[in-house]
Formats: sequence, C-alpha cells, structure tokens
Amino acid sequence: MKAPIAALLSVLICMASASAPARSPDESLVVANHVAEANGVKLHYLEAGQGPDTPVVLLHGYAETSHMWLPLIPRLATTRTVIAPDLRGAGDSSQPDSGYDKKTLAQDIHALVASLGFKRVKLVGHDIGLMVAYAYASQYPDEVESIALMDAFLPGVGDWQKVWLLRDKWHFNFYGETPEKLVRGRERIYLEHFWNDFAADPKHSVSETDRRYYTRQYAQPGAMRATFKYFQAFEQDAQDFAEFAKTPLPMPMLVLGGEKASGQFLITQARLVATHVEGVVVPGSGHWLMEEAPQQTMDALTRFLNSSAP
Repeated sequence: MKAPIAALLSVLICMASASAPARSPDESLVVANHVAEANGVKLHYLEAGQGPDTPVVLLHGYAETSHMWLPLIPRLATTRTVIAPDLRGAGDSSQPDSGYDKKTLAQDIHALVASLGFKRVKLVGHDIGLMVAYAYASQYPDEVESIALMDAFLPGVGDWQKVWLLRDKWHFNFYGETPEKLVRGRERIYLEHFWNDFAADPKHSVSETDRRYYTRQYAQPGAMRATFKYFQAFEQDAQDFAEFAKTPLPMPMLVLGGEKASGQFLITQARLVATHVEGVVVPGSGHWLMEEAPQQTMDALTRFLNSSAP
C-alpha cells in the first residue's frame, strides 16, 4: 500500500503547487497559477493583471520556465492581462511524445490565448521562446499587435548556421536514450553549461535560487526527454521559418541581443523577416538578458510594450 499512497501524496502536492500563487517581487500583485487544455496538451501558465491595454504573452526559453518572467510581470500588469505559459514539455505543462517544432508550439499558445478570449496580443520571447513567438506571429499576423525577440536566432533565416550559439552545437544532437541516461540525476551539471557558458560572466548569470528551482523543474520525470526535442526539431523549424520569411511580418518588432552573445546577429535576421524592426544590443550582457541586465532589459521591453500600436 505504501507505493499508491506515495503516488497520491505526490499528485496532491503537485495540485497544491499548481494552484498556489507564484511569488512576485511586487507583493501587492497576485500572480496566479492556472492549467488549461490547449491544442490537445495541458499548459500551465502564470496570469496577472487586468485592464484595457492589449494582453501580453511572455514565452520562456530553454533551461528556464515561465518563472523567468516574475520580475517583469508587475511592470506590465498594471493596465493589462499578462500571461506566461510553460511551453509544451517544460515546467508544469504536459510532455507529449511529439509537437516540439516551433510551429506547433505556437499553435499551443494560440489555442491558449483563444481559450482566454483574447483577440489580439503582444508577444515577447527569449531563446526557444522567441522562435515560438516568431512562429505565432507568422501564422496569425492579424492577431499580433507587436513582437519582441530576445537573444538567440531564427533557424532557417539568412546565414543562421554561423550564429554564435553554434559554437556549442553538440547539444542540438544530444537526445535519445543514452543522453537521457547520462543526464538523469545530473540535470544541474547539464544546465550549468547553458547558464555559465552563454553568460558574459557566470557569476552574474542565473541566480543560485533560480538554478535550484529550474533544476527541480527539469529533473521531473520525462522533462529532459521532452525538452531535448526543442533542439531535435530545428531541422523542421528551419524549413518552416524559411517559408514564413517569404511574407515579412508587418507589426512592430523589438530585438534585444546581448553584446557578449548574439549581438547584432538576431537583429540582422529580424530585418530579413519583418518590416519595422528596432534593434538594441545590450552592453556587457550575455544570453541571459533578464538576469544579466535586468534593468535595461525590462526598461526596453516596458517602453516598447506600452507604446501605441501603429
């Protein structure tokens, strides 16, 4: 009887965790946890704020979850609804066997947005999340008021094979039974590669508290298997994005690149796929813009998202 009881307790703890408010730097703001069925998957998401302004959707990248956006949410939620989902496979969202190409991940988020009754949104994406944001805007351009992309690259666009990130390309092909076994119980060792090597200074990257949190999230059964598939899907993404790029995005686009990471590269790519691009290179920062340069990053995003639609 001990095993079933332990399993039941585990489920109850997960349910309690999913229903409890997330912590925000602004104690007066309630950031609620929700779970919804969207596009055939269970998506966990954070939600805060209300008001007349266009809702904002925040999309996280690899080695993080929706948790990364907690410092930004209070700055955006004063006049609008803000939602930050865990992508399929990550955090507390479900982990199906397929659907990790960015086109499908964007369809997940669009289904969630539609279920909440939002007709138009503003998008922000970091790392894998920026690829999902771009795929969303490309598939539903009339429903996207503006889009912000943060430090990584767009597969299949321009000279993407020379992007700075490809110096560590090995992890793109690190998936399957053997990699899963190698990483099991050593999730933090694997994730440290990203948090440290993609930062300008590993000592000023993702915090120790957040590293422990993300390690727990990615150590959940099936999480590494699922999230490895973000990289496995890049070949399909490159094909999809090359097709999307034939129709430039018409909405305003902000691109933020870390000086010590993608720099101008993503800005150059963005100008191949969109007609109204503002590019900003964040001085001294590596890939983890929200952690390495929080003030400048959040100021730039807040200004852009609060600006009027064209």
